[in-house]
Amino acid sequence: MLRPGDYEDADMDATALEPQPKLEALREEIDRIDRDLHARLIERGEIIDRLIAVKAQAGGGSAFRPAREAEMMRRLVQRHQGILPLDTVEGIWRIIISTFTYVQAPYTVHADTSSGDAMVRDSARFHFGFTVPLEVHEGSRAVIRAVAQGPGDLGLVRTRDTSCAWWNDLIEPDAPKIIARLPFVERADHAAGLPLYVVAKPVCEAALHEVLLYAVLLPGAAGPPRAEPPVEITAWTATAAGITLIAAVADGIEPSEVADAFPSYSARVAFIGSHAARFELPAGKKS
Repeated sequence: MLRPGDYEDADMDATALEPQPKLEALREEIDRIDRDLHARLIERGEIIDRLIAVKAQAGGGSAFRPAREAEMMRRLVQRHQGILPLDTVEGIWRIIISTFTYVQAPYTVHADTSSGDAMVRDSARFHFGFTVPLEVHEGSRAVIRAVAQGPGDLGLVRTRDTSCAWWNDLIEPDAPKIIARLPFVERADHAAGLPLYVVAKPVCEAALHEVLLYAVLLPGAAGPPRAEPPVEITAWTATAAGITLIAAVADGIEPSEVADAFPSYSARVAFIGSHAARFELPAGKKS
């Protein structure tokens, strides 16, 4: 005589005894995809090898392409879908890009850890991986000096560092310049979301000028500075000569217009770099 639940138990037993060839087939499919991914990385390396030869014939040139990298990361985010977290995908691509750049022309990343080590190291390793050497320094100015002395090196400086007027060290024409702002794709829960400027020797044609950055001196100013549109003040500090600050404007804004944004002062303006416009995770995209 059947008792309540007997039919249910019988169904469960039958399901458990069913052969499951699909599981092994799925694992084989994963292995095939892994082999294909590795093969594509090897193929990418072969192309980079040819690229190195072409650049050598053309007289070399910087391997850094901040404009191209920013665009690559934007496209990556826009097309990504599925269960794989965006942080993972972005991290993989950052390591691929930075490592192949290193293969083209070895470089070192210099980072300021004077305000704490962990977040800066996390950001450096997220964006540049572990193959690229990382050297830490006490202060933004020490980072800039290291970049100036190391051919092809990069420096990481906190965008909001106001411990000193480090941006004034970028004023001279042959001094390092800001070439990028990290992360390329911003979101509230970014695994390496510490806002950083990337400093390097000028890269000219490889730079992206969606946002222009200027060092501004306001002689005699003593209080918190205010700027009229279209200028945004991203950092400032007081010096014996007055207030010095970083002014950010959109491409196409002339230095004279930056100076005019401070009508109470005879502002002195100098170009110190540029970067891609800030790009936030599109609505509906999961990180």
